[in-house]
Parts: sequence; C-alpha cells; structure tokens
Amino acid sequence: MSLEALYQEVIIEHYRRPQNRGELPNPTASVQLDNPLCGDEITLDLLVEDGVIVDVRFRGQGCSISQASASMMTQAVKGKTVAEADALMQRVQQMLKGEASAGPDLGDLEALQGVAKFPVRIKCALLAWEALDKGVHASGRAEA
Repeated sequence: MSLEALYQEVIIEHYRRPQNRGELPNPTASVQLDNPLCGDEITLDLLVEDGVIVDVRFRGQGCSISQASASMMTQAVKGKTVAEADALMQRVQQMLKGEASAGPDLGDLEALQGVAKFPVRIKCALLAWEALDKGVHASGRAEA
C-alpha cells in the first residue's frame, strides 16, 4: 500500500468514526464556524482550565477532510496546554500550506499533508483549527 493510500485510509477512518464527536456539557468556550464556499460547518466546544485543554468536542457536517481534520485535531490537543496547542496549530497550518513537512510525531495529522496539493481544500482542513484558535483565546481563560 502506498503512503498516499494509507493517508487516505486514515482520513476516511476519522470521517466514518470520528473521535470526540458530540456536545460538551458546560464548555468554557463554544465556537461555530462555516465555510460558505463548500458548506462545511463546525461547532467546537472546549473546556479550558488553568491554561490546559481538558476536553474538546465537535459537531457539524461537511466533507471528509473537514470532519476528519476536526476529529484528528480534538485527539491531538486534548490534555495539551494552550501554548502547546498554538504551536501545533502553527505547524499544521504550515504543513497544509506546503511551507513545512510533516513528521511521524504528528500522528494521524500527518495524513493531512496531501491536502497541500489541493489549495481549494486547505480551508476545509483548517476550519476546525480556526475554531480552536478562536475558542482558546476568546474567553480569556487561555493562560499558557
């Protein structure tokens, strides 16, 4: 199996069986975003305590890339500090824009590197990350 096919499988798996999907009771922040160009929608609920992302859930609808990216993102940032999430967010943005290469330390997020070949899909992959950025910084509870 080629590396590209493996990455496609990871994306499809997250799309079919998303992690951390659902509503979070009593979030410290809740952000709704959409991509009007393609119809992707996401609502991201966060529980941030003492600068740590204690829990994160998402709901919404959209293409496989937007929904898989949201699933992967929630797995990657849960338990991380806001500063760690910010650094990861920057790295993923650079990878998606083809400005940096992925590494195996990114886990499933590495599967998103192929999106860089399709500029019109980058916004799909970044939607959940934009919601995370707004959520962790909106409430003022995002001390690093």
